[in-house]
Amino acid sequence: MNEQQISHKIGPVTLAPSVLPHHGWTFFFAAFVSIGFVTFVSIGQAYILNENLKIPISQQGTISGNLVFWTEIVTLLFFIPAGVLMDRIGRKPVYTAGLIIVALSYALYPFSRTLGELTIYRMIYALGIVAVTGALATVLTDYPADRSRGKFIAITGLLNGLGIVILNRFFGGLPHLLAAKGFSGHEAGIYTHLSISLAAIISAAVLWKGLKSGTPAEKKDRPDLRTLFKSGISHTRNPKILLSYGAAFVARGDQSIIGTFLPLWGTTTGIACGMPPAEAVKKGMMIFIISQSAALLWAPVIGPFIDRWNRVTALVVCMALASAGYLSLGLIGNPLETGSIIFFILLGIGQISSFLGAQSLIGQEAPKAERGSVIGMFNIFGAFGILLITTIGGRLFDSMSPKAPFIVVGAINALVMLAGIYVRVTFPHDAMSNEQ
Repeated sequence: MNEQQISHKIGPVTLAPSVLPHHGWTFFFAAFVSIGFVTFVSIGQAYILNENLKIPISQQGTISGNLVFWTEIVTLLFFIPAGVLMDRIGRKPVYTAGLIIVALSYALYPFSRTLGELTIYRMIYALGIVAVTGALATVLTDYPADRSRGKFIAITGLLNGLGIVILNRFFGGLPHLLAAKGFSGHEAGIYTHLSISLAAIISAAVLWKGLKSGTPAEKKDRPDLRTLFKSGISHTRNPKILLSYGAAFVARGDQSIIGTFLPLWGTTTGIACGMPPAEAVKKGMMIFIISQSAALLWAPVIGPFIDRWNRVTALVVCMALASAGYLSLGLIGNPLETGSIIFFILLGIGQISSFLGAQSLIGQEAPKAERGSVIGMFNIFGAFGILLITTIGGRLFDSMSPKAPFIVVGAINALVMLAGIYVRVTFPHDAMSNEQ
């Protein structure tokens, strides 16, 4: 048996043929750092809006939604080219380049003097997250054998959540720590952002060393560029891929709503209660971390069930949990009160469930030779979700209630759940794995 046919293992997880254990361990490191680096932008941005730019609280929801809007315009333009690039030159160079671009954006962010400059730096950041999140989702689909896909995705979700909690707690707490040591608020913001920028560059070097080179398909089996550009749309003939695109629309919107508006809700509430910006950002960060801690603890619970269930059934259950978690936030009065913690726990459970359900379905259905392109379209739908939900959500945050964006997402999750029930009844059998 040659190396291409051997299936290696990491603990209970079986890897796809030709994926070695050190590739898997490197990816797990990537899963730990990637989403933590990506989500820090909201925590750092809340600090910059208050400390650098002195934006009134009443305008911060709309401004945050606008910044996400421009981020998603960039991602809509570049997710498909990035996916095609991954199918042609490999995942590793795109992934590492993405982390370097994110590092550059964080190095520039604290030097913003106007909203225009902040928007430009946010668009540079967007180029980085196209590469990072696109490569993360594609490698996540490449590396596990199909029988271990749920467990592999659950471990990835656990590491995503752990990275969000640890990295955001450390870097999100740095401004407060530096301010306590005598640094000005502006200096504290600069040193915090430069620190996370350096961490992203070091992580890029680790990924370049340890990820698998090349593409899953042999050169002779690779589709031409025209086919790759069209494949994301052409595969919507598969109703399960189409359903997974719909799930991506809300699942990535879920993550963006939490990352954008949960820290902002806590921060603006803290400032309204008379806290200084550094302390208020820390309070906002803590409710975000509570939700992500719940997510990381829930991931290994739901993952084995996803392996056992029909993947569409799993998606339906996951979307039901997500809808319940988001809608429960309508019961919160003050987000900084101790009694609100249970609702943020439910929110985290729902958010990670929607991510795992959507990722497991597209992982099963995406064809190997066109995987980067199909995942690119999956991410395009996610970008549309983020663009619409956060743009509308930012205005609802300011004009109606900080709870409004979460209620909207809860309702959309319920609609995807109903679509999943339809697909499950109409197309009852799982497709054959595209991996082997």
